[in-house]
Amino acid sequence: MYKNLLSPVKINKLEIKNRVVYPSLGLLYSYDGNLNDRYYHYFQEKARGGTGLVTVGPVGIDFIGSGGIIPMLDTDEAIPAFRKMASIIKAEGARAWVQLFHAGAYSYPMLLKGDAPVAPSAVYSRYSKAMPREMTLEDIEKVEQAFVAAARRAQEAGFDGVEILGSGGYLISQFLSPLKNQRTDAYGGSFENRVRFPREVIEVIRKQVGPDFPLTIRMAGNDFVIGSNTDAETKAFAKVYAAAGVDAINVTGGWHETRVPQLPASLPQSGFAFLAYNIKKQVSVPVMASNRIVSPAVAEKLLKDGYADMVSIGRGLIADPHWVNKVMTGNEDEIRPCVACLQGCMDNVMSGKPVMCVVNPMAGFEGERKITRGKTPKKVMVAGAGLAGLEAAVTASQAGHQVDLYEKKDDIGGQLWIAGSPPHKSELRGLVEYYRAMLWKHNVNLHLSTRVDERLIREKNPDFLIVAEGAEPLLPPIEGIDDPSVLSSWDLLAEDRLLGDEVAIIGGGAVGLETALKVAQKGTITPDMLYFLFAHEAESAERLRELMFCGTSRVTVFEMLPKVGKDVGKSTKWVLMSELEKYGVAFVTEAEVIRIKNGMLTFKKAGRIHERRFDHIINAAGSRSVKNIAEKVKTLNIPFAVIGDGAAPGKMDRAVHGGFLAALDIK
Repeated sequence: MYKNLLSPVKINKLEIKNRVVYPSLGLLYSYDGNLNDRYYHYFQEKARGGTGLVTVGPVGIDFIGSGGIIPMLDTDEAIPAFRKMASIIKAEGARAWVQLFHAGAYSYPMLLKGDAPVAPSAVYSRYSKAMPREMTLEDIEKVEQAFVAAARRAQEAGFDGVEILGSGGYLISQFLSPLKNQRTDAYGGSFENRVRFPREVIEVIRKQVGPDFPLTIRMAGNDFVIGSNTDAETKAFAKVYAAAGVDAINVTGGWHETRVPQLPASLPQSGFAFLAYNIKKQVSVPVMASNRIVSPAVAEKLLKDGYADMVSIGRGLIADPHWVNKVMTGNEDEIRPCVACLQGCMDNVMSGKPVMCVVNPMAGFEGERKITRGKTPKKVMVAGAGLAGLEAAVTASQAGHQVDLYEKKDDIGGQLWIAGSPPHKSELRGLVEYYRAMLWKHNVNLHLSTRVDERLIREKNPDFLIVAEGAEPLLPPIEGIDDPSVLSSWDLLAEDRLLGDEVAIIGGGAVGLETALKVAQKGTITPDMLYFLFAHEAESAERLRELMFCGTSRVTVFEMLPKVGKDVGKSTKWVLMSELEKYGVAFVTEAEVIRIKNGMLTFKKAGRIHERRFDHIINAAGSRSVKNIAEKVKTLNIPFAVIGDGAAPGKMDRAVHGGFLAALDIK
């Protein structure tokens, strides 16, 4: 079924067992520039899971280009640690790659111990919030030799190949871009001059490593920055790279500065594959497609349709490092899905924290979190088949316990059905199907439409009880909150309904904003309708845009804090706020709603009382833990744990990781 995906491919003369690439992703598992056991365990699991090519990186070539907080190959003293990494990856049957990195103007001055970042020109960086120093010709030569030296070290360490990072808005991107490169010498101005630096880097590395050592480059298919390079120019860069000596090209999206989302769920799966195809038409070396390639079916179709020769699966392999093995054995329904939340990966990196995964409690903890089967299996009862209860039940069964999972509703999933309702969140519901498969695989006894109470607990008399009761909507102390015009955001997300022209939402947190987006989208044209009208030139572009973003309800969000979205992740907040702006959602911040009556909403702002009438008012003021069982279980003399929102309302990672750890703690 996946014969293209699982077939071998050659880069230079090196055969790779399948077409799946784990690309370089920042991990922050150390802050001293050194590899450590956490890195070793992490990459070993990627290779063990069947991936064909595993990329370690980004790896700094010098201090100024990286700040020294990522793994470095800037001295020969680093070779033994990288030799260990290469041997670990190769011992599991994968090919080991290193990505060589220089941030240029994207280096953070705070990490450089008084030095300034260097760049082609002294152009202020909106990303690092710094003014870099323009590189002299001596600087350029020095950096080129740093690339060469790092490549030599990677080769000596036993890596199978080296990738040059030429995307993301980093140093090579800066040389290529007329926005960042304002030089008037041989390295700026014309196309030939702007491409000179990356061409020379490729040529000098090729000379160093020899003709048969695989050398690849990761490049932007489109900078997605106004005034910089588009896919009209990037194909010409690719031809230069191939002629200079690269053996494969890894094509990604744009820069960190772009206002086009690169990774979140709002980007459709494989949404940037067209960029890879644009490059593939120009070169004869293998081309890799990247960004939001998650499912085996999507990956196979890209290869089958000729978009690319290989596929980069980054966050999908964080969520499930055994993605490839499960495809090979026909068990793709057991792949733990990446839901594109970016909370554990991108949000953590942007906050200076190590990468983990919301849906995979072992990612980043491979060396310390291990499921082992105990000598004395326990009879375990799990109350609640929401996210926390599902993870706890599956993990406990994997640990050898006899598990009975109880759910008061007629299906598993709990709040996942609600969380998967807003726009771009439907992939969360894939977790339900994953856990459905895992319950079956690990022989968890599932009891639906069964409410757990004190009587049932006494009757079943488990050795260990895990309480995962979840949460319920919080009713804020607002006069008239039970007015007929008031709906719960949970009810609206669970079941769509007719709303009036004017809709108010109380609460500007993540749930309130996602509810606002769902309401604002009501009545807009679907992607299929847009395609039909555009293809047949039935309406003007201006009218189509109006139909896309003008729905049947006008939405106003009320929030007590000075800003909305306090609990929305850094890497996705700007995307969500941009979409809300497109749909015309209004915000009233520092506003306290004090009364609702017959659709009239009274609120206080800046010491003054205001009134506005709405057809419907939606309460999205938060949630509170359900404690029906948790309050009584203490008297039953049964070992227990309370997990998930039942312990305290929180994000998905608390549910998954809490459920996992509670199962490991069963003694």
